[in-house]
Order: sequence, then structure tokens, then C-alpha cells
Amino acid sequence: MIFDTRPKMKREDLFDREKELEDLHNNLDVPIMVITGVRRIGKSSILNVFLNEISYPSIVLDLRALKNNYGLKEFYEILSQGISSKLEKLIDIIKNITAIRIAGNEIEIKWRGKDALNLTSFFDHLNRKRIIIAFDEAQKLRGPRSNEILNAIAHSYDYNKNVSFIFTGSEVGLLYDFLKMNDASSLLYGRYYYNLTVERFPKDVSKGFLISGFKEYNMSVTEEDLEEAISFFDGIPGWLTFYGNEVVRGLKRFDVIKEMAVNLAKNELENLIKTRGSKRYATVLHGIALGENSWSRIKRYAEEKEKTTISSSILSNILGTLEELSIIKNYEFIDPVYREAAKRLDL
Repeated sequence: MIFDTRPKMKREDLFDREKELEDLHNNLDVPIMVITGVRRIGKSSILNVFLNEISYPSIVLDLRALKNNYGLKEFYEILSQGISSKLEKLIDIIKNITAIRIAGNEIEIKWRGKDALNLTSFFDHLNRKRIIIAFDEAQKLRGPRSNEILNAIAHSYDYNKNVSFIFTGSEVGLLYDFLKMNDASSLLYGRYYYNLTVERFPKDVSKGFLISGFKEYNMSVTEEDLEEAISFFDGIPGWLTFYGNEVVRGLKRFDVIKEMAVNLAKNELENLIKTRGSKRYATVLHGIALGENSWSRIKRYAEEKEKTTISSSILSNILGTLEELSIIKNYEFIDPVYREAAKRLDL
């Protein structure tokens, strides 16, 4: 169903992404593929559908919950979940790995001590058969273990011709900061990779998306409501799905659904500010949301709000971080829902 808010698994439920799927299929033999796009653009859905269409097994690591200072234990827990979810297809490949114990429909990974799993050796073992390993929201791998993981991937790139990797990321700057493909000191420097950037829907496709979704429920909405949703959610499939799902569940008023979406985005921004440990992020975001669209205007706005001078380097770091997180670009919000949410942040 088009309005199912969970990531899609089948092509028939994935609206108007035939070109993206074709591009992935055409680059199937590239050792590394990178899928980027803003939040809620549908990267996970495209990844899932693609992996379900190919003939050989895959392991998907959902890294969204990985904490900043993760250790091997946390990383291997996610790896074990990814393997367990595809255990039927993977059991013949992993059954002879000493560090992996098969317990019914799940596996356990020994992460410390004698016979602990070595990631490089693990990739070498997987090379016995064709396989894809996908890291969903791979920017989360930045941290104390990032070099160890990159080293294993670089080794596999060079020596394991049956193992390919896919990395997805919403926080594009942080994703490439992890991969270091353009860093001469990185082991992945200079390696060829295919990049797929998932774009938002044009207005006509957004309209077709909503109409097709409502047809699945034998419903229709007024042209005015369609235009309001298309204009405000600006071609981002996740928000359009959120809107359509609320309508088919019985909530008809656009203004109420808009308010729900903005509150959800506001909560996400508040969590980001809390994680960064500085209320100044809220001040900067609020200023940009109100139209302060240059470095000097944002600095002046923030200083007036906080009634203090602000270090140029600190402001530049905040703006740089917001760009790396794919919240803003060129002093403007990438997602209009986040822009509206930022206007409501407590200062």
C-alpha cells in the first residue's frame, strides 16, 4: 500500500522510483554504491525493494539507533540482527564461522576474547558466495570504531570480488566524512563508487502519488486539499505518506495534519539540539526559519536574541554542522516542515 508508513519492500508499493531501481540494477557489480537524499525521501524503501529483487543474499544493518560512542558489542548486535533477519538465505555461508553461534532463528556473535569475530576475516568468509552488505544511515558509523570498519571494507574492496557494499545516508556531509572517499589518507581514497541521489517528487508526481494512494482506499479528496498538501510537503514522499495515512484513517482537515507533522519535526529538532548540547542551535535555526539568509544576518539575529557577542568560529561551526546534518543548505531549510517547526523552537 502506498500510504503504508513503513519502508516499502515490493516494487508495486514503491511509487515512481523505476529510474532509481534501474540505476541500482545497472550498477550491481560496482563494489560500493552510495544512496543519498534528505530525510523521508525513501532511501530505505528503494534499498529494500532493490535487495528483494536480486537473486543473491544480502545483509542490511539498520544503524539508526547506533550511539555516537558505540563499541564492537553494539555494532555486532546490529550485525547479528541483520544476519538473523535473512538467516535462511545466509545459514550455509555463516555456519562454519567459529565466532557465530546459531540459536534457532537467530545468531549470536562473540565480540570479545579468544575466537571473537574479526570483521576483515568475516568479509573474507562471505566472499565464498555473491553477497551485498548494506549499511542504512551509515553516517552513524562515525566514531571510535570507524577506522576499523573502513579498513575491513577497503580490504574487501581489493580482495573480495563477491562482496559489495551499499551505504545510505540522510546526513550527507557526515556520511562522506565517514567514508572519506576524497581523503588522501583514507584507505578508500580513489576507489570507484556509484552514487545515487534520491530527489524529491515534482508537483505532478506528488499529485499522482496522493491520488493513487487514495484510490487504493476508494477515496478522493478535494483539489484544494491536494494542492495544500503538495505545496507544503514539497515532494518529500515520507511527509506525503504521513498526510495520506492520516486522511485514510479518518482525519480530514489539512491544518490538523500539518500541525501533527510540524510537531513531529519540532521534536526531532529538539532532540538534535539536546544532543549537540547548545541552545544556540535553536537560535540559529529560528533565525534561518524567519528568513535570515546570510552569515552576517544570522550572526546579527543571534546576537540580538542572546544579547551577547558570538564568536565567528562558533557560528561557522554551528552552520557547518547543520549543513552536514542536511538540515539546511545555503542558509535555507531543505525540508519545509522543519522550517515551520524551527519557528516554534523555545529560545
